[in-house]
Amino acid sequence: MSQALIIAVDGPAASGKGTIAARLARAYGLPHLDTGLLYRAVGLGVLDRGGSLDDREAAETVARALDAGHLTDLERLTDRGAGEAASRVAGYPGVRAALLAFQKAFATRPGGAVLDGRDIGTVIAPQAQAKLYVTATPEVRAMRRWKQLTARGEVIPYEDMLADIIRRDERDAGRGAAPMVQAQDAVLLDTTDMDIETAFDAARRIVEAARVRHGL
Repeated sequence: MSQALIIAVDGPAASGKGTIAARLARAYGLPHLDTGLLYRAVGLGVLDRGGSLDDREAAETVARALDAGHLTDLERLTDRGAGEAASRVAGYPGVRAALLAFQKAFATRPGGAVLDGRDIGTVIAPQAQAKLYVTATPEVRAMRRWKQLTARGEVIPYEDMLADIIRRDERDAGRGAAPMVQAQDAVLLDTTDMDIETAFDAARRIVEAARVRHGL
């Protein structure tokens, strides 16, 4: 690729966006940032300091001190508690402001990058040439996350997982600061009835169409 290619992958929890983004990054030889890990790291940082997720100032303090070294413990960062903590602190404008520069700098790396999250195509990288909004029904997403967590040995009823997914969707879509919303120029990819290979193939075709459109 002679020009930078930025791929923005947005969508709700357990839609498949993270797996799709990681595979797109490998396919195009681009660096990948799961921006949700930033918010998960902030949430866990608050809790590790004995603070409350309702304490906006504590969350902002952790966010300002965050660096790449806080993103290495993937097992802990991807558990259910970290996801809930992330959704709680992501609504604080100060937290978002502290992490905004980090994400924007990543998006503008030479050659391009792949970023996935809730507001990549609308806030972090509105200039992205390829934008995908990956989703699926709450029931399917809850089942995916339930299988993932139970495979790790976590015990949680499916009904509780579904309630958690719905609650997070409402919080992420309803927050005042950069709510989760499909960018006007993003292509919708509903993975409800897709396995990962089918979903990735569809995502790859969306990106290829965007490359043609932008002459990349």
